[in-house]
Amino acid sequence: MSLIKNFKVFSILFVTAGMLMLTGCKKDNEKAPQITRLRAITPAPNDSVLTKAGPGQTIVIQGQYLGTAKEIYFNGYPAPFNAALFSDQNLTVTIPADMPFASLDTSKLNTVRVVTAFGEVTYKFPIVPPPPVITSMSNEMAVAGDHVTINGNNFFFVDKVIFPGNIQVSSGLTANSSGTTLDLTVPPGITQGGTIQVVNRYGIGTSLLLFNDATTGVLCNFDNVNTLNNWAGATISNDAVAFPSNRGNYARLTYSNIIAGDWVWYCCGRSLNDEVSLPWVPVANLGDPAANWALKFEINTKVPWKNGTILLDKDYGWNYQGRFEPWNTGGTPTDYKSDGWKTIVVPLSEFKQGNGTTTPAPNLTALLGASGKGGFNLYVINAGTTTVASFDVAFDNFRVARIK
Repeated sequence: MSLIKNFKVFSILFVTAGMLMLTGCKKDNEKAPQITRLRAITPAPNDSVLTKAGPGQTIVIQGQYLGTAKEIYFNGYPAPFNAALFSDQNLTVTIPADMPFASLDTSKLNTVRVVTAFGEVTYKFPIVPPPPVITSMSNEMAVAGDHVTINGNNFFFVDKVIFPGNIQVSSGLTANSSGTTLDLTVPPGITQGGTIQVVNRYGIGTSLLLFNDATTGVLCNFDNVNTLNNWAGATISNDAVAFPSNRGNYARLTYSNIIAGDWVWYCCGRSLNDEVSLPWVPVANLGDPAANWALKFEINTKVPWKNGTILLDKDYGWNYQGRFEPWNTGGTPTDYKSDGWKTIVVPLSEFKQGNGTTTPAPNLTALLGASGKGGFNLYVINAGTTTVASFDVAFDNFRVARIK
C-alpha cells in the first residue's frame, strides 16, 4: 500500500509541477511589449538599424512580446497591418503614406506606439516625410497679388516659398491636410524667370517648372516672341478689364452658336496660327520619351465652357494632334471655368492621330521632325452632337517645356 500511496503522491506532484511550468510559460508570453529597434523590410543590404523612416515605407519593428499586437501608431496616427506578418520578435508594417503631418498631435511626433493584448510601449523614433516635391502650379505666369496653388507632396510645416530672384514668401502659406497643395499669394518684385522652391523643416523641393519665364521654349507670347498670322480673325488685346492679371497682349477667341459637327476652324475667329518655325524640343532631346515634354499655355475663360474641342497642331499637319476638352471628365459634361488665368499642360505623348483620339506618335522625331522645329496651330471645332452656345477664352504664352 505504501508503494501505491507513494506513486499517487508522486503523480500528483508531477502533474502539479507540470501545471506550474505551463502557467509560468504562459505568463512569460503575457508580458508588456518591448521595442528594441526598427529595421528595413529588406534584410540586406539594409539590415542595420534604421535611424529614421518616412510615410509609405515598410519597416520591421523588433523587440519582444509583440505577437499579440492589436494597434500600431506612428506619430500618433494609426497604421493598418496584417497580423499574419507578426511574431513575438517582429512586426512588419507599412507607415501610412497618407499621414496628415499638419494636423498631428505635436506631442506624439517621432514616436512608435504598439498596443498588445497585455500592454503597450512607446518608442522614440524619427518618423519624417521626405522633402517637398513640386509637380505643377496653377498659374506659372501669375503676376504680383495673384492667388496661386502649388501642387505636389510633403507640404508639411512649410517655412517659405522662394521665387526667382530669391523673392521669398513666409506668411499666408496654406497647405491641405494631406500635404499635396500649397496656396499662397504671388509677392511683388519678381523680375526674373526660373524655378521655385518650397522649404520646410525636412528639406527643400525645387520645381522643374519655370515660373515667370517668358523666353525658354516659347513659341508665341503675342508680345515679343514670334508673331501671329491673324487671317482667322482672333482678337489680340491687352485689355486688363476683360481679362485681369494679364501679362501684356493675349489672344481672344469668342463665338456663339457653333452647330454640331462644325469643323470650320478657319472661320470666324476660331483658330490661332503661328507660322514662324521655332524649336519645340532641342535636337539633342529628340530621343527623350514624348511624355517628358509638354505644350503649355495659359487660358482665361469668360463664360463656362461645356462642349466643343480645341485641337493643337504643328504646321497645319493634321497628323498628330493634342486634344483639349476640360469639360470632358469621362461622364456627364460639366461646365468648365478657369477662374482667372490658369496654366494648361498637354504632354506631347497626348498628341495622337485621329484628331487626338487614337495612336500617339512613336517618338518625338515622328511628331516634330528631325529639326524639332515648327509653327503651331490651335483650332476650335465642334465634334459633338449639341450646339456650342458660347465660347469666350483668352490664350497666352504658348511654349514647350520639360515636365519630367
